Amino acid sequence: MRILLDLTREDLDHPELPELWDTIYKADRFFGRLGVPVSERDLQCGGVCRDMGVEAPMHLRMRGGRREAVHERREDEERHTAPMSDEHKAYQERILRAAQEGGFSGDSEVRTRVGRSWIQTDTLVEGADGRRIGWEVQLSTIDESGLRGVRARAAKATKNGITPAWHTDRAAYAQRNDTHWTRSDHLPAYVITRTGDLRIVSGFRALEFWHCDTRSLYPCPHGVRRCGKAHATPKPRHVLFDDMVRQTAAGTIVPIQFRAGTTVHRYWVTSTDRDRLDDLHSDDTRLPPERETTQAGGASCNRPTCKPPASLTVQVPPSQPNIPVQPSAPAIETAPTGPEQHADHTWQAADSTTGPLGELITLQQAADDARLHLQQLHGHRERDQQRQVWRDAAATVQAAVTHYARTHSLNRHEVEARLRQLVPRTVQ
Repeated sequence: MRILLDLTREDLDHPELPELWDTIYKADRFFGRLGVPVSERDLQCGGVCRDMGVEAPMHLRMRGGRREAVHERREDEERHTAPMSDEHKAYQERILRAAQEGGFSGDSEVRTRVGRSWIQTDTLVEGADGRRIGWEVQLSTIDESGLRGVRARAAKATKNGITPAWHTDRAAYAQRNDTHWTRSDHLPAYVITRTGDLRIVSGFRALEFWHCDTRSLYPCPHGVRRCGKAHATPKPRHVLFDDMVRQTAAGTIVPIQFRAGTTVHRYWVTSTDRDRLDDLHSDDTRLPPERETTQAGGASCNRPTCKPPASLTVQVPPSQPNIPVQPSAPAIETAPTGPEQHADHTWQAADSTTGPLGELITLQQAADDARLHLQQLHGHRERDQQRQVWRDAAATVQAAVTHYARTHSLNRHEVEARLRQLVPRTVQ
């Protein structure tokens, strides 16, 4: 027919010929079933090959609802590939040099046979224990359709025993989660090639493990106030590119899939962090939310930074149970003078069963009972509800202690320490 076909247009750029695609495609499929060679089907490349004066036979196919024309020979297909940039070549050379310095072998532009097709890898490093790291350097701008093929290529490599490691200098690519991306700054080829500190600024994480209790610095990832379990939080860390190449080959840096909510992130971490994360996911043991085995004083989760004065640490003799023993040399800041002597005498001689002091003891006992009941629960929902009851009761005790100390002109810490003596804490 001696016409040029534009596969990007619905009518192939020939509106005067209706159903042109169906006619040509069915004829090409018919010749294929008869075993007619591609070179004899009268379809040739009308792009780069034609401009260079080369006759490149092609055949047609449909893939995912998309029309495609495929070259018969690979050398014709490679004619359409953009030439490799100097920066791309510099990265390949650096990967091979770093691998050799670590005692590993590798090669560039490696084709691996997979069934009836091939896997083309920019740089393949042969690591320890049969480990194979396939480095793919992506520095050029690619459209959205090209990015959609990244996950397919990475999955195909993983399925056939190659760990994909995609490297780029584009921030938009490194933020994708279709494979394990690493990113370095945009650098010229001579900087990449020379020996020096080439730093990876994205893609590597250090996992920080922590207990989800009131002392933790991070919010609970499950959306509850405090679940009492152990969690891991990935923290960005820089790593040298040469170390990344060698340690991935040695197996000391490995890829992981980290789930945060409904999103799955793909990071590189140390093998130690990977093993700890696997242990964390395999063991769902509930941890004590408040370090319940330690004898912390009072209802507050924070211990005081000062020591109790000597006057409150002296035990009452058994022969005089109702007469508190006065210290021989009280601390300067707690020694009462003037009108405060009467207030201190009132505190020490007060009846522990009635009045404001009796109310403090009752509130403290209620808080301790709520805490003891929390230790006996196992259901997640019940523990959350009881934990709130305990915290409310503890807050009530603290407010009452503060009010009592201010009303009687007493040291608040002394009041709280004395209350601990009158209401011993029960630890399970």
